Amino acid sequence: MFYLSEIEHTLRLPPHLLNLPLNEAIKGELEGLFLDKIIAKLGLCISVYDLRSIEGGFVFPGDGASTYTVKFRLLMFRPFVGEVIAARLKESTSDGLRLSLGFFDDINVPVPLLPNPSHAEPDPENKNQVRWIWEYNGDNYPIDGVDEIRFRVHAVNYPSIPLEQEPDSKPFAPMVVTGSLDADGLGPVSWWV
Repeated sequence: MFYLSEIEHTLRLPPHLLNLPLNEAIKGELEGLFLDKIIAKLGLCISVYDLRSIEGGFVFPGDGASTYTVKFRLLMFRPFVGEVIAARLKESTSDGLRLSLGFFDDINVPVPLLPNPSHAEPDPENKNQVRWIWEYNGDNYPIDGVDEIRFRVHAVNYPSIPLEQEPDSKPFAPMVVTGSLDADGLGPVSWWV
């Protein structure tokens, strides 16, 4: 779920930061550039873990800033396929479920990956949503958002950035995790305890 990724980056350090210790100034600039950003094929940047090397310090003509080549490691969130993760229900629609980890909200569970057989019924608490019900041995088990929901990672995708976005469409997500609830032990924790 969490990885260390080593990256090399050419960094322009503004002159107003030169009064700070070099490591501290560079780490602050890197955090501003990378924290809470998705890097394709690497995942969501959680933290600048450490600085491995700093080279350069060149000041180019006409520029008052120094430029460094920095090798550093980032702590990244990237779930792997088959991993089981506990999340909370964010939204329940006729297309399936949307789950949240608190710091990452782009987890979708489409209808074919819900427990089988399942059906949707109108949610009495929220008129814009539905509530999914798993039918098992004549009993109904709702997915209502009260408990944590365990899901298995089915896929992790990095969609290409759209050139234009429709005004009514949902915001672009640079990393989308597709989850599955169609196995024993998956779904709301209360189903299994």
